[in-house]
Amino acid sequence: MLLKRTHTCGELTKGQVGEAVVLNGWVDAWRDFGGLVFIDLRDRYGVTQVVFEPDAGAELQARARDLRNEYVVGVKGTVAPRLAGKENPRLKTGEVEVRATDFVLYNATPTPPFEIGGPEPNEELRLKYRFLDLRRPSIQRVFLLRHELTQLMRNVMSEQGFLDVETPILGRSTPEGARDFLVPSRVHASHFYALPQSPQLYKQLLMVSGFDRYFQIARCFRDEDLRANRQPEFTQLDVEMSFVEDHDVMSTMEGLIAAMAQRFTGETLMLPLPRLEYHDVVERFGSDRPDLRYGLELKDLADVAAQTDFKVLKQAAELGHRVRGFCAPGGAEKYSRKDLDGLTEFAGTFGAKGLVWLKVEAEGFAGPTAKFFPSPAQAALRERFDAKAGDLILIVADTQAVTNQALSNLRARLATELKLYDPKSFHYSWVIHFPLLAWDAEENRYVAEHHPFTMPMFEDLALLDSDPAKVRAQAYDLVINGEEAGGGTIRCHDPAIQSKIFALLGLSPEQAEEKFGFLLSALRNGAPPHGGIALGVDRLVMLYAGITNIRDCIAFPKTAKGTDLMTGAPGTVEPRQLKELHIRPS
Repeated sequence: MLLKRTHTCGELTKGQVGEAVVLNGWVDAWRDFGGLVFIDLRDRYGVTQVVFEPDAGAELQARARDLRNEYVVGVKGTVAPRLAGKENPRLKTGEVEVRATDFVLYNATPTPPFEIGGPEPNEELRLKYRFLDLRRPSIQRVFLLRHELTQLMRNVMSEQGFLDVETPILGRSTPEGARDFLVPSRVHASHFYALPQSPQLYKQLLMVSGFDRYFQIARCFRDEDLRANRQPEFTQLDVEMSFVEDHDVMSTMEGLIAAMAQRFTGETLMLPLPRLEYHDVVERFGSDRPDLRYGLELKDLADVAAQTDFKVLKQAAELGHRVRGFCAPGGAEKYSRKDLDGLTEFAGTFGAKGLVWLKVEAEGFAGPTAKFFPSPAQAALRERFDAKAGDLILIVADTQAVTNQALSNLRARLATELKLYDPKSFHYSWVIHFPLLAWDAEENRYVAEHHPFTMPMFEDLALLDSDPAKVRAQAYDLVINGEEAGGGTIRCHDPAIQSKIFALLGLSPEQAEEKFGFLLSALRNGAPPHGGIALGVDRLVMLYAGITNIRDCIAFPKTAKGTDLMTGAPGTVEPRQLKELHIRPS
């Protein structure tokens, strides 16, 4: 028998005292005081205390004594005020209780592998029993936020004239970008579909078709190594617009960004958001997605290295490597010699062959390498960093790439450990004008920095022939608190420019036509200037929920090895299925 719910477990107040109600949910806790039996009944809306009194009958009390945590029940009863002094101010329902007159046990359960309301279990256990993990109120709050975020996105985009259009999941595998997930065709032997890494080409074709403004909350797939902020399948807000320049896309999206900030942090953003040049932020922070809630700017120290007696620094400068560093306020007092050895090891994980550290004192520097810094060099460092007594200077000498990696990660670690920012604060900015191409030494060719459909800066078009590495892209990334929250570009609408970029990427005209003939045909048939962006929904939820692992933002995520511990995916299939797909087992 089903007792039809009249109220949720999170809504009863003194206003309902005396009403007959029916609640459905899970037993969150139970207490037997002999004469009285209490349970806390939980659903996703909250918790209500239920009491089984002697007046309800011995048989009902006896059955109630058999209830245990996570049993699924329906309870009929009357709302009553709690006894004076027994109220629970932590609950919205804390001033009342339901005095039960009957209940139905829908499902008795074994002892759960972890307490739903207890300490967080280890991740492997959580993912194996994800259907239980999702009962935890802290996790359910994340998915409430996710729902509100996607609803806000749909509303704001619709209000601005964007059309929600679905694009195919089964498409064609194309070169460049991350590795595709492939789906074999049963009908066409030895042919494969690819799951979309993004709806990129389809949304460009929609612009050619005259749709003008498109959006989609799209599922995307990439077969790549996983990290705490990356999954093989993910969700993005995908957007495309016609007859626009880069600043038009950014300005349009800022309306949504401001609405998200207001809704989820209460902050009113000052628009337009800062627009920072790619080369500038990489030089100042070692990263194209810097966390700007704190300073710790990197400084070039090649001239100071020349004033030292430290061979490592002098030789690095002579070899044309970079000598760079930053100054952490209060770091000298925070970090012991053992701690600094740990920071040196940490820098080594990013390729640094060493880490020079100097503790700033009132009259000089302290540290094992301080003796190699004569007074002029020390004075230059003090001035360069505006360093005060108690500060810590960290220096790395190596290639551009290594100094970027090591110092940007050191910068993030020290800012956290020294508590240089409010972890609940937010900083939003655009990073613009990325390089169009990057040189891949292993493949001995250029690859696209974003994707191969990006329009170069118009003033750099001549460099496509003379110096492709210097060509800047009409590209822009949204950076929030050191995370790339979204990225977009203005696309090539000119088929001649698009063909030239394909050639720079190593595609012959025949290969370009074979792989992208449909796109080139569309561009030849009246493509408007167009551009767009994609915002990572999972990553935005992670940021606004204040959590650090993107798996907690996805209902049924994969592990770092791409497996689903709950269902056992990926799994084997029967030989006949492989035969139908023309696949021979290895």
